[in-house]
Formats: sequence, structure tokens, C-alpha cells
Amino acid sequence: MSRLALVTAIATAAQDDDLPLLHAACLARGLHAEIRAWDDPSVAWARYDTVLLRSPWDYTERFDEFTAWCERVDALTRLLNPWPVLRWNTDKHYLADLAARGVPVVTTAFVEPEMDPLPALQEFLLAQPQAEEFVVKPAISAGSRDTQRYARAQEFAAANHIARLLDEGRSAMLQPYLASVDRDGETALMYFNGVFSHAIRKGAMLQREDALNLRAVERINAREAGEDERAVALHALTAMTARLDLEEPLAYARVDLIRDGGGQPQLLELELCEPSLFFAHEAGSADRFAEVLAELLETTAP
Repeated sequence: MSRLALVTAIATAAQDDDLPLLHAACLARGLHAEIRAWDDPSVAWARYDTVLLRSPWDYTERFDEFTAWCERVDALTRLLNPWPVLRWNTDKHYLADLAARGVPVVTTAFVEPEMDPLPALQEFLLAQPQAEEFVVKPAISAGSRDTQRYARAQEFAAANHIARLLDEGRSAMLQPYLASVDRDGETALMYFNGVFSHAIRKGAMLQREDALNLRAVERINAREAGEDERAVALHALTAMTARLDLEEPLAYARVDLIRDGGGQPQLLELELCEPSLFFAHEAGSADRFAEVLAELLETTAP
């Protein structure tokens, strides 16, 4: 029988609300699925036919260690999503790739470690005169860790935030804070094997001067995705497939969108590494994903 590892982390396993639902759905389909932590040195990953990343949410603090683990496991067995996809997607510079391919992406400027924080920020604000507020975040991050919302008048505080990231050798991102988030929240669209499954609404999380942790509390509700949102999501997935020269759909993807001032959906993030898939908010979604996994395991059966 094919063996499936559902991968979490020792420190974050209890935070994953999806994991027990997915594990139960896999077992109900007769899959040999086991929950394992990526940072458990006792695990022999080659014993598994498929290794599925779910909640290794401490990886940004151990990035080099985690990416080395991904590359090693990808060479031993089938890693989902595959290592080349993870390598590209764990650094949000990928947003520039998608924007270059015509995907409507929230305006993003990157500040690199060799740059001066304050002039870079002032250049961004000059180019975004309509943005009353903006967001600073690291290019490699999970959840809302080290992410902060600022008013234009707080440019010195924001520059200090950027400087802290750069001093750690990290790239920073600058984005306008779109006021529609406070009204409409974000829409997250889930895709399994390239097929749309369901969508949820995430309420606004960023408040000024809040220090948010790795898994800040989210206000989640089921949502019907608009046709325009699904069109942008498909555009993003198609552009990603072309950029990475993929021959088949990914086992899972989450597309996070927000609306701009004109009401048009814009890509905020394309989550291909370890996204929450919000099974509890859509009846049957865990079963649908388990069915996809069962089909994938059939292709790796000995």
C-alpha cells in the first residue's frame, strides 16, 4: 500500500485546524496517511511514496534548514508541491514574475539588503500618492509575522522596520494598504489539482502598530467567489504554470485576492507551499482533496 506523509512541524502541529480533517478524510478513503513533522530527525522520508506539505509554519525562522530539507526529500520521493515550485514560491519576489506576465498584482516594491531604507520608502510613497497607508513585510514570511501597517506620516517608524529586516539580511516589501480590505476583507480561492474547490473571506488583520505573530487570529467566513475573482485566480495559476514550465496541475494552490479602489480584484499572494485550505468552512472540501491525493498515490503505487 502507498504511504502518504502529511507534514507539519513540531512547534506548529497543534495550530493546524486543517490537519485532523484531512487526516480523517484520507483514512476514510483507505489511504495510509501519517502525520509527520519535517523537523523530526527520526523520520525516514524515503519510506513514503508521497510527502505532502501542510503546516511547516516555522520555516521562515529556519529557512535554509527547511529548503535544504525540501530539496533532499524531493530527491527521495514525491514532494507536494515539488521543490522547484516551493523554491520559487517561498520568496515573494515571485509577485514580480507574475506581474511581468500580466497578472494584476497589488503594487509591490522590494527593498534589498544593500539599499538605504528611508530613500527607498520615500521613492515608493512618491510613486503612490493615493496611498494613505502602506504595509511593510518581509519577502520571506508566513502568516503576518513581521508585517506592519503604517500611515504616510509614520515613514521614519516604517524605515526603522525596513532597516531591521535588511540588517537581518532579509528583503523587505512595500505595498499600498487598500482600504477595501477593511470593508470587504480578502478572498482566498482554493484549487485542488487545478480545479476550483471553494473560497473563503478573511477579515482585515493588520491594525496600525500591532505586532502580529506567526499565526495571527483570522476572522474567516465562507464566501462565493466572484467570476472576476476566479478569472484573476486562473490567470495567476496559468502564468505560474508557464513561468515554472509545469506539465501538470499542482496538487493544491491558494490564491489570495483583494479589490483595489476601483473594485477590481488584485493578487495579494499565490500560496503554493503551506497554505491553510480552510476545510472547516466548506463541507466536503477535505474529502475532495483526499480524492485528489488518492489519485496521485495511484500513480506512485509500487
